[in-house]
Amino acid sequence: METSPRTLTDQSPADPSATDDLLATQPIGYWSGLAHTVVTRHLRDAMAGIDVTQPQYWVLNRVNGAPPAPTRAEVAVQLTPPAEADHEVARAVDQLLHRGWLRTDDGQRLHLTETGESARSRLRGMVTELRAVVHDGIDDEDYAAALKVLRRMIANVERATS
Repeated sequence: METSPRTLTDQSPADPSATDDLLATQPIGYWSGLAHTVVTRHLRDAMAGIDVTQPQYWVLNRVNGAPPAPTRAEVAVQLTPPAEADHEVARAVDQLLHRGWLRTDDGQRLHLTETGESARSRLRGMVTELRAVVHDGIDDEDYAAALKVLRRMIANVERATS
């Protein structure tokens, strides 16, 4: 199978008002960073209104969906990479234990309490509504295509730097 020759597109400075015909010249770092900032702020502001953090929501989902029940260390290993700081996940676990949304068993494995499951369920409904705002006017095919492009860019960079 023959691959097409690599084409180089000139990189323009970031321009929020760039027209569609110039988008291919725009820097991915600017646009992916801006999307991350705007979407994360949208989610975190809504969660703050009900006194929940995004890392707490991550922990509730991780504990809910992982038989066998995970330990604090297992949760931290999985969730620290997307966190903004190394201590965020451990802090979220402590906060959820203090609230009574999580409990530990004799083996120090984390479990949702009834209150924790109720909160997780309510949060999931809220996040689904927030996602609808972010995805307004974007069909699932376009969304999936955008993620495929991002995954390919990540793989390209990882391959180039290894």
